[in-house]
Amino acid sequence: MNRNRLLFIGIVALVLGALMSYVVYSALRRTVAAVKEANTPVVVAAADLQVGTKLEDKDVREIKLPGNELPQGFYQRKSDILGRGVVQPISKGEFILPSKLAAENAGAGMPSLIPPGMRAVSVRVNEVVSVAGFVVPGTRVDVLLTGSPTGTNEPVTTTVLENVEVLAAGQQLQRNAEGQPQSVPVITLLTSPEDAQKITMASNDGHIQLTLRNPLDTSEENIQSVKNSALYKGTVVEKPAEPARAKTRHAALVKPAAPTPSVYVIEMIKGDKKEEAKF
Repeated sequence: MNRNRLLFIGIVALVLGALMSYVVYSALRRTVAAVKEANTPVVVAAADLQVGTKLEDKDVREIKLPGNELPQGFYQRKSDILGRGVVQPISKGEFILPSKLAAENAGAGMPSLIPPGMRAVSVRVNEVVSVAGFVVPGTRVDVLLTGSPTGTNEPVTTTVLENVEVLAAGQQLQRNAEGQPQSVPVITLLTSPEDAQKITMASNDGHIQLTLRNPLDTSEENIQSVKNSALYKGTVVEKPAEPARAKTRHAALVKPAAPTPSVYVIEMIKGDKKEEAKF
């Protein structure tokens, strides 16, 4: 009885050992096959690359990976990307893709971040205008102007532009990694040529204020201008006194009423008859 039990246990152990050996052998064979297939050269970042960086040989390296696991548009040679500018942050070991780089011959730094047909325009700001320093690269803002339109003395606040992208804060082309506010004297905005003219005119015509937007809020509304008098609710506005000249002219236009003529009544009695005569 004990011999049969030991024989059964030995057979089960042999079966389990054979099964585990097959699983390990299959895994090793797949690994070896994958290594053999990893013959496609790919260019990846050799270090963390910041926005505006001009790629040099030390910034990238070539590795080999299986061709069926590579993203679309990857580069195979360093020479294809050296000298290009980085327009989006790239982490160490990340694939270098066309969407992360500026166009060829576009250079590096801020010029590489400006798409064709767009302009970069700078606005001088203080801590209040820059929303306590939270207006940083990548955020979106509205541009407000407070001034007195031509022909009026009442201050008016109007929204000049909506949903404008912040290109740089000072000389920083990307936001602080910790999300901390940055106190800078100048904010650079990405606009169309026409909007760049509006911002330049607004800077010289009155006081500019930036309002920070939620990055998911991309809607643009037709916001009406606000006058100074709209801030004081319940204020009774006195009507200006009518000019004396107007009253005189009005009085001259009214004709005086004609005098009532005098009437004399004479009563005459003839016998039992009574008659009246008016003169």
